[in-house]
Amino acid sequence: MTQDKTAQESLHALRVTLRANQYILDILKRDMRQYGLSENEFTVLELLYNRGPQAIQKIGQRILIPNSSLTYVIDRLEAKELAKREKNPDDRRIIMASITHLGREKMEAAFASHTQCIAAIFANLTSQERQNYISLMKKVGFKAQEIVEENKVKQKK
Repeated sequence: MTQDKTAQESLHALRVTLRANQYILDILKRDMRQYGLSENEFTVLELLYNRGPQAIQKIGQRILIPNSSLTYVIDRLEAKELAKREKNPDDRRIIMASITHLGREKMEAAFASHTQCIAAIFANLTSQERQNYISLMKKVGFKAQEIVEENKVKQKK
């Protein structure tokens, strides 16, 4: 395959990925808004619901929200009484975020509908196609992550 053909196919793959990603995000944002939550609020609450209490520093790493935005998101979740901050009993320097009873109730009410929304996005794929999609997206994601890390190293030099 020529370099031009590789570049053209890569550019096409990127356009298709970004377009699909935008439509998917639009669908998910609309779904999350019906529960009175922003995308970031829903994502943090979902993490706390599924994984239990988390160190705030780790939340940002897990879901790729900058720490400055994460503080705001957790402030909003606390104001809505859906999450709370607590000191880690084992290391009081670490602040943990956890879901409240009200937050758990909201996620239980939202989760079945949200899962159906996600399933609808991928409904036109067979099980094997979904597995292939996951595998390919991971492969692309790992390569992109590798490039980002290489660029960080280059910038430090």
